[in-house]
Amino acid sequence: MKKRIHKKISLVMAACMTAGMVGSVNVQAESHYTQEDFANVLDVTARMNETPYGYYETDNFNVFSDMGAWHGYHLHAVDALDTYGGFAGPHIIGQDIGMNLSDCISRLNLQTADGEKIDLTNARTYTAYYPGKLMQYYEERDQYKVTLELIYVSGRTNYVRTTIENYGEEPLVLDVSWDGKVYGENKIGGDAYPTNATLEGTEDGVKVKFKEYEDAWTTTEETGYAIRHSQPVKTEVAEDKMSYVAKAAEPVTIEKDTPYVTYTAESFTFTAEEEAKEAELVKGLFADPEKPFEENRQRWQGYLDKTFDKEDNVAKPYKNATVKAMETLITNWRSPAGKYKHSGLTPSMSYMWFNGVWGWDTWKNAAGIAGFDTQLAEDGIRCMFDYQIQADDPERPQDAGAIFDCFTYKENSENYRNSKPPLSAWGVWKVYQESGDKAFLEEMYPKLTAYHNWWYTNRDTDQNGVAEYGGMVHRAHYQKDEDRNILEDENGKPLLNVENIIEAAAWESGMDNATRFDQEGNGPDDIGVLVYENKNADGEVVGYSLNQESVDLNAMLYAEKGFLKSIAEELGKTEDAAKYEEEAAALAEYINTNMWDEETGFYYDLQINEDGSEKKLLTNRGKGTEGWMPLWAKLAPADRAEKVKDNMMDEGKFNLRVPMPTAAFDNDKFSPYRYWRGPVWLDQALYGVEALQNYGYEEEATEMAYKLFDGAEGVLTDGPIRENYNPVTGEGLHTKNFSWSAAAYYMLYKDALAETNPSTQTGLEMK
Repeated sequence: MKKRIHKKISLVMAACMTAGMVGSVNVQAESHYTQEDFANVLDVTARMNETPYGYYETDNFNVFSDMGAWHGYHLHAVDALDTYGGFAGPHIIGQDIGMNLSDCISRLNLQTADGEKIDLTNARTYTAYYPGKLMQYYEERDQYKVTLELIYVSGRTNYVRTTIENYGEEPLVLDVSWDGKVYGENKIGGDAYPTNATLEGTEDGVKVKFKEYEDAWTTTEETGYAIRHSQPVKTEVAEDKMSYVAKAAEPVTIEKDTPYVTYTAESFTFTAEEEAKEAELVKGLFADPEKPFEENRQRWQGYLDKTFDKEDNVAKPYKNATVKAMETLITNWRSPAGKYKHSGLTPSMSYMWFNGVWGWDTWKNAAGIAGFDTQLAEDGIRCMFDYQIQADDPERPQDAGAIFDCFTYKENSENYRNSKPPLSAWGVWKVYQESGDKAFLEEMYPKLTAYHNWWYTNRDTDQNGVAEYGGMVHRAHYQKDEDRNILEDENGKPLLNVENIIEAAAWESGMDNATRFDQEGNGPDDIGVLVYENKNADGEVVGYSLNQESVDLNAMLYAEKGFLKSIAEELGKTEDAAKYEEEAAALAEYINTNMWDEETGFYYDLQINEDGSEKKLLTNRGKGTEGWMPLWAKLAPADRAEKVKDNMMDEGKFNLRVPMPTAAFDNDKFSPYRYWRGPVWLDQALYGVEALQNYGYEEEATEMAYKLFDGAEGVLTDGPIRENYNPVTGEGLHTKNFSWSAAAYYMLYKDALAETNPSTQTGLEMK
């Protein structure tokens, strides 16, 4: 369906002027875009130092990475003159938090035959971050041009092409060398921690070696960073082993119109096996040195072609933001390492504590990435399901089918206390719609059904087919003495730590500190948040639930039944499809009977007692994004959907500068800065836009989608995509370069601005 042309051209022009793109606005989309059409849509310039993290424990600079690498690079800042001739970095992720290894670990130096140094800081300089590539050049009129280009060729190795052109009539004879240094320490939170890095010369370059260490970060004696050159070099390492110079073995002679080209490969590896594998890879690169650049162009051109595959009426700044979303997702890609058996996406490479993969993040990221890289989307889903709990699990067989909250590279750093909201079937179906890969459906279907069933065996206190958020049987959920021994009652039963279970349940909802999970409740008639035990047929505790049936959880479970029905039909499982349709009808009836408030025209969580005989609609806790999830699931009757729509479009509730905050503006606990108590999270906003689309409110959906781009700080310029946004001011909040925000922006462009194509379930008929 053709979309209306957005009328707020003033906002578009302002964005163009800020980004230096005046004249690029064109409401008629071009039929073909290249990497060069999207230069610097994200500012990745940096002046590196020994303090990697700043405000909110987030990287001081945006970083570029690709191919699932565990290290990243920047363009040098204009005033970082001592790093001209190289790329700023690398920033190393490693097993836990990141470190800045160097300000510029490989800097090109040129000297003429008569000993005169060519000073690149005197040249005309241009730097660009194109999708998938960093580029910079230095040019002196009638003399020379030096171009450096950096791409990634694997999950461990980046690759630099250096091209020197002679503009003069006479041959240019140069001594070519590279120098660099490593930091001895990084400063985190005011404390200094050693990098344990030293340099060692090799036959083709230089290698960074590390010591066995585990504190702020973890390194082993096998951890390494190798720099290899395609031409013979002689390397001298300083006495303190913290700096080096690698000089080309012979001077090079450059004729006019015959550029000199050389290549460098840099590999960050965790193990000796990885190092050997990358060494072989690099040999192949140097044997056919231009092939990686062509492959890089083809891959990223493919991403662009899939994204901008049809004419639309969307102005260029929104396409720029969409490319930035792709870049953000790809930079957060981590290839298999440690506990990662498949590639996965971290929430943000920028945040000190996000070096892992989370459940519902994964499903959202996959739904976005499916639009341009279905293989990565599939692998991201597999990455989480690799750790689906099995019935023979030695520690927690009672949780068979569940997906843990998250895991990281290391064996001892997971969160095994709770799961995350049921959106996995949505992610799988979205990937299948893009890929048509039926083998992937067949692979995932039994895993999805096991996870879906777990909600009803372990999170349904009164066994009425309506689930609650809760926590798993876990040591963290018991009271302990000062020696960390679990306290028990007179019958030998562990004493519950109610606060910790409520925390786990809030984490399981994904909305950590949302107002509806405040333990004290809200108002004199609210008994607050309690914890119930869930038991199996043998009377054994298998988990814990809160005393409230959450409307978003059950709307998502309804939607999941719709997705599972569609998958079952695709696989010829007609009995399963009929079962999900029957279950969905009962669940929709329950939600519409018990979770709807006619007076306020909105859906709310339902407070219950332990056997479900008493119910209280929690209107007193105020409106939140959970209230439109029945519209996203397509279970709300049309007349109720209209009332929810009216609430969503109300400028005193949800229709703010950046619309659809997690708590309504009139919620008495609304706070525009406090995580899930008011800021706008793009996933919830995406579901809101799709909810409006589902019921035919296309004009309203388009308005809200554009406001999400227009009002949010930096989205239409070269700023990073943030974790969430202040709905009143538009200020970007918390960490930056956030994956699921990027996935949501990508889908908002593709499925709301370019055309109307919500990702919601179609297996169940609209109510």
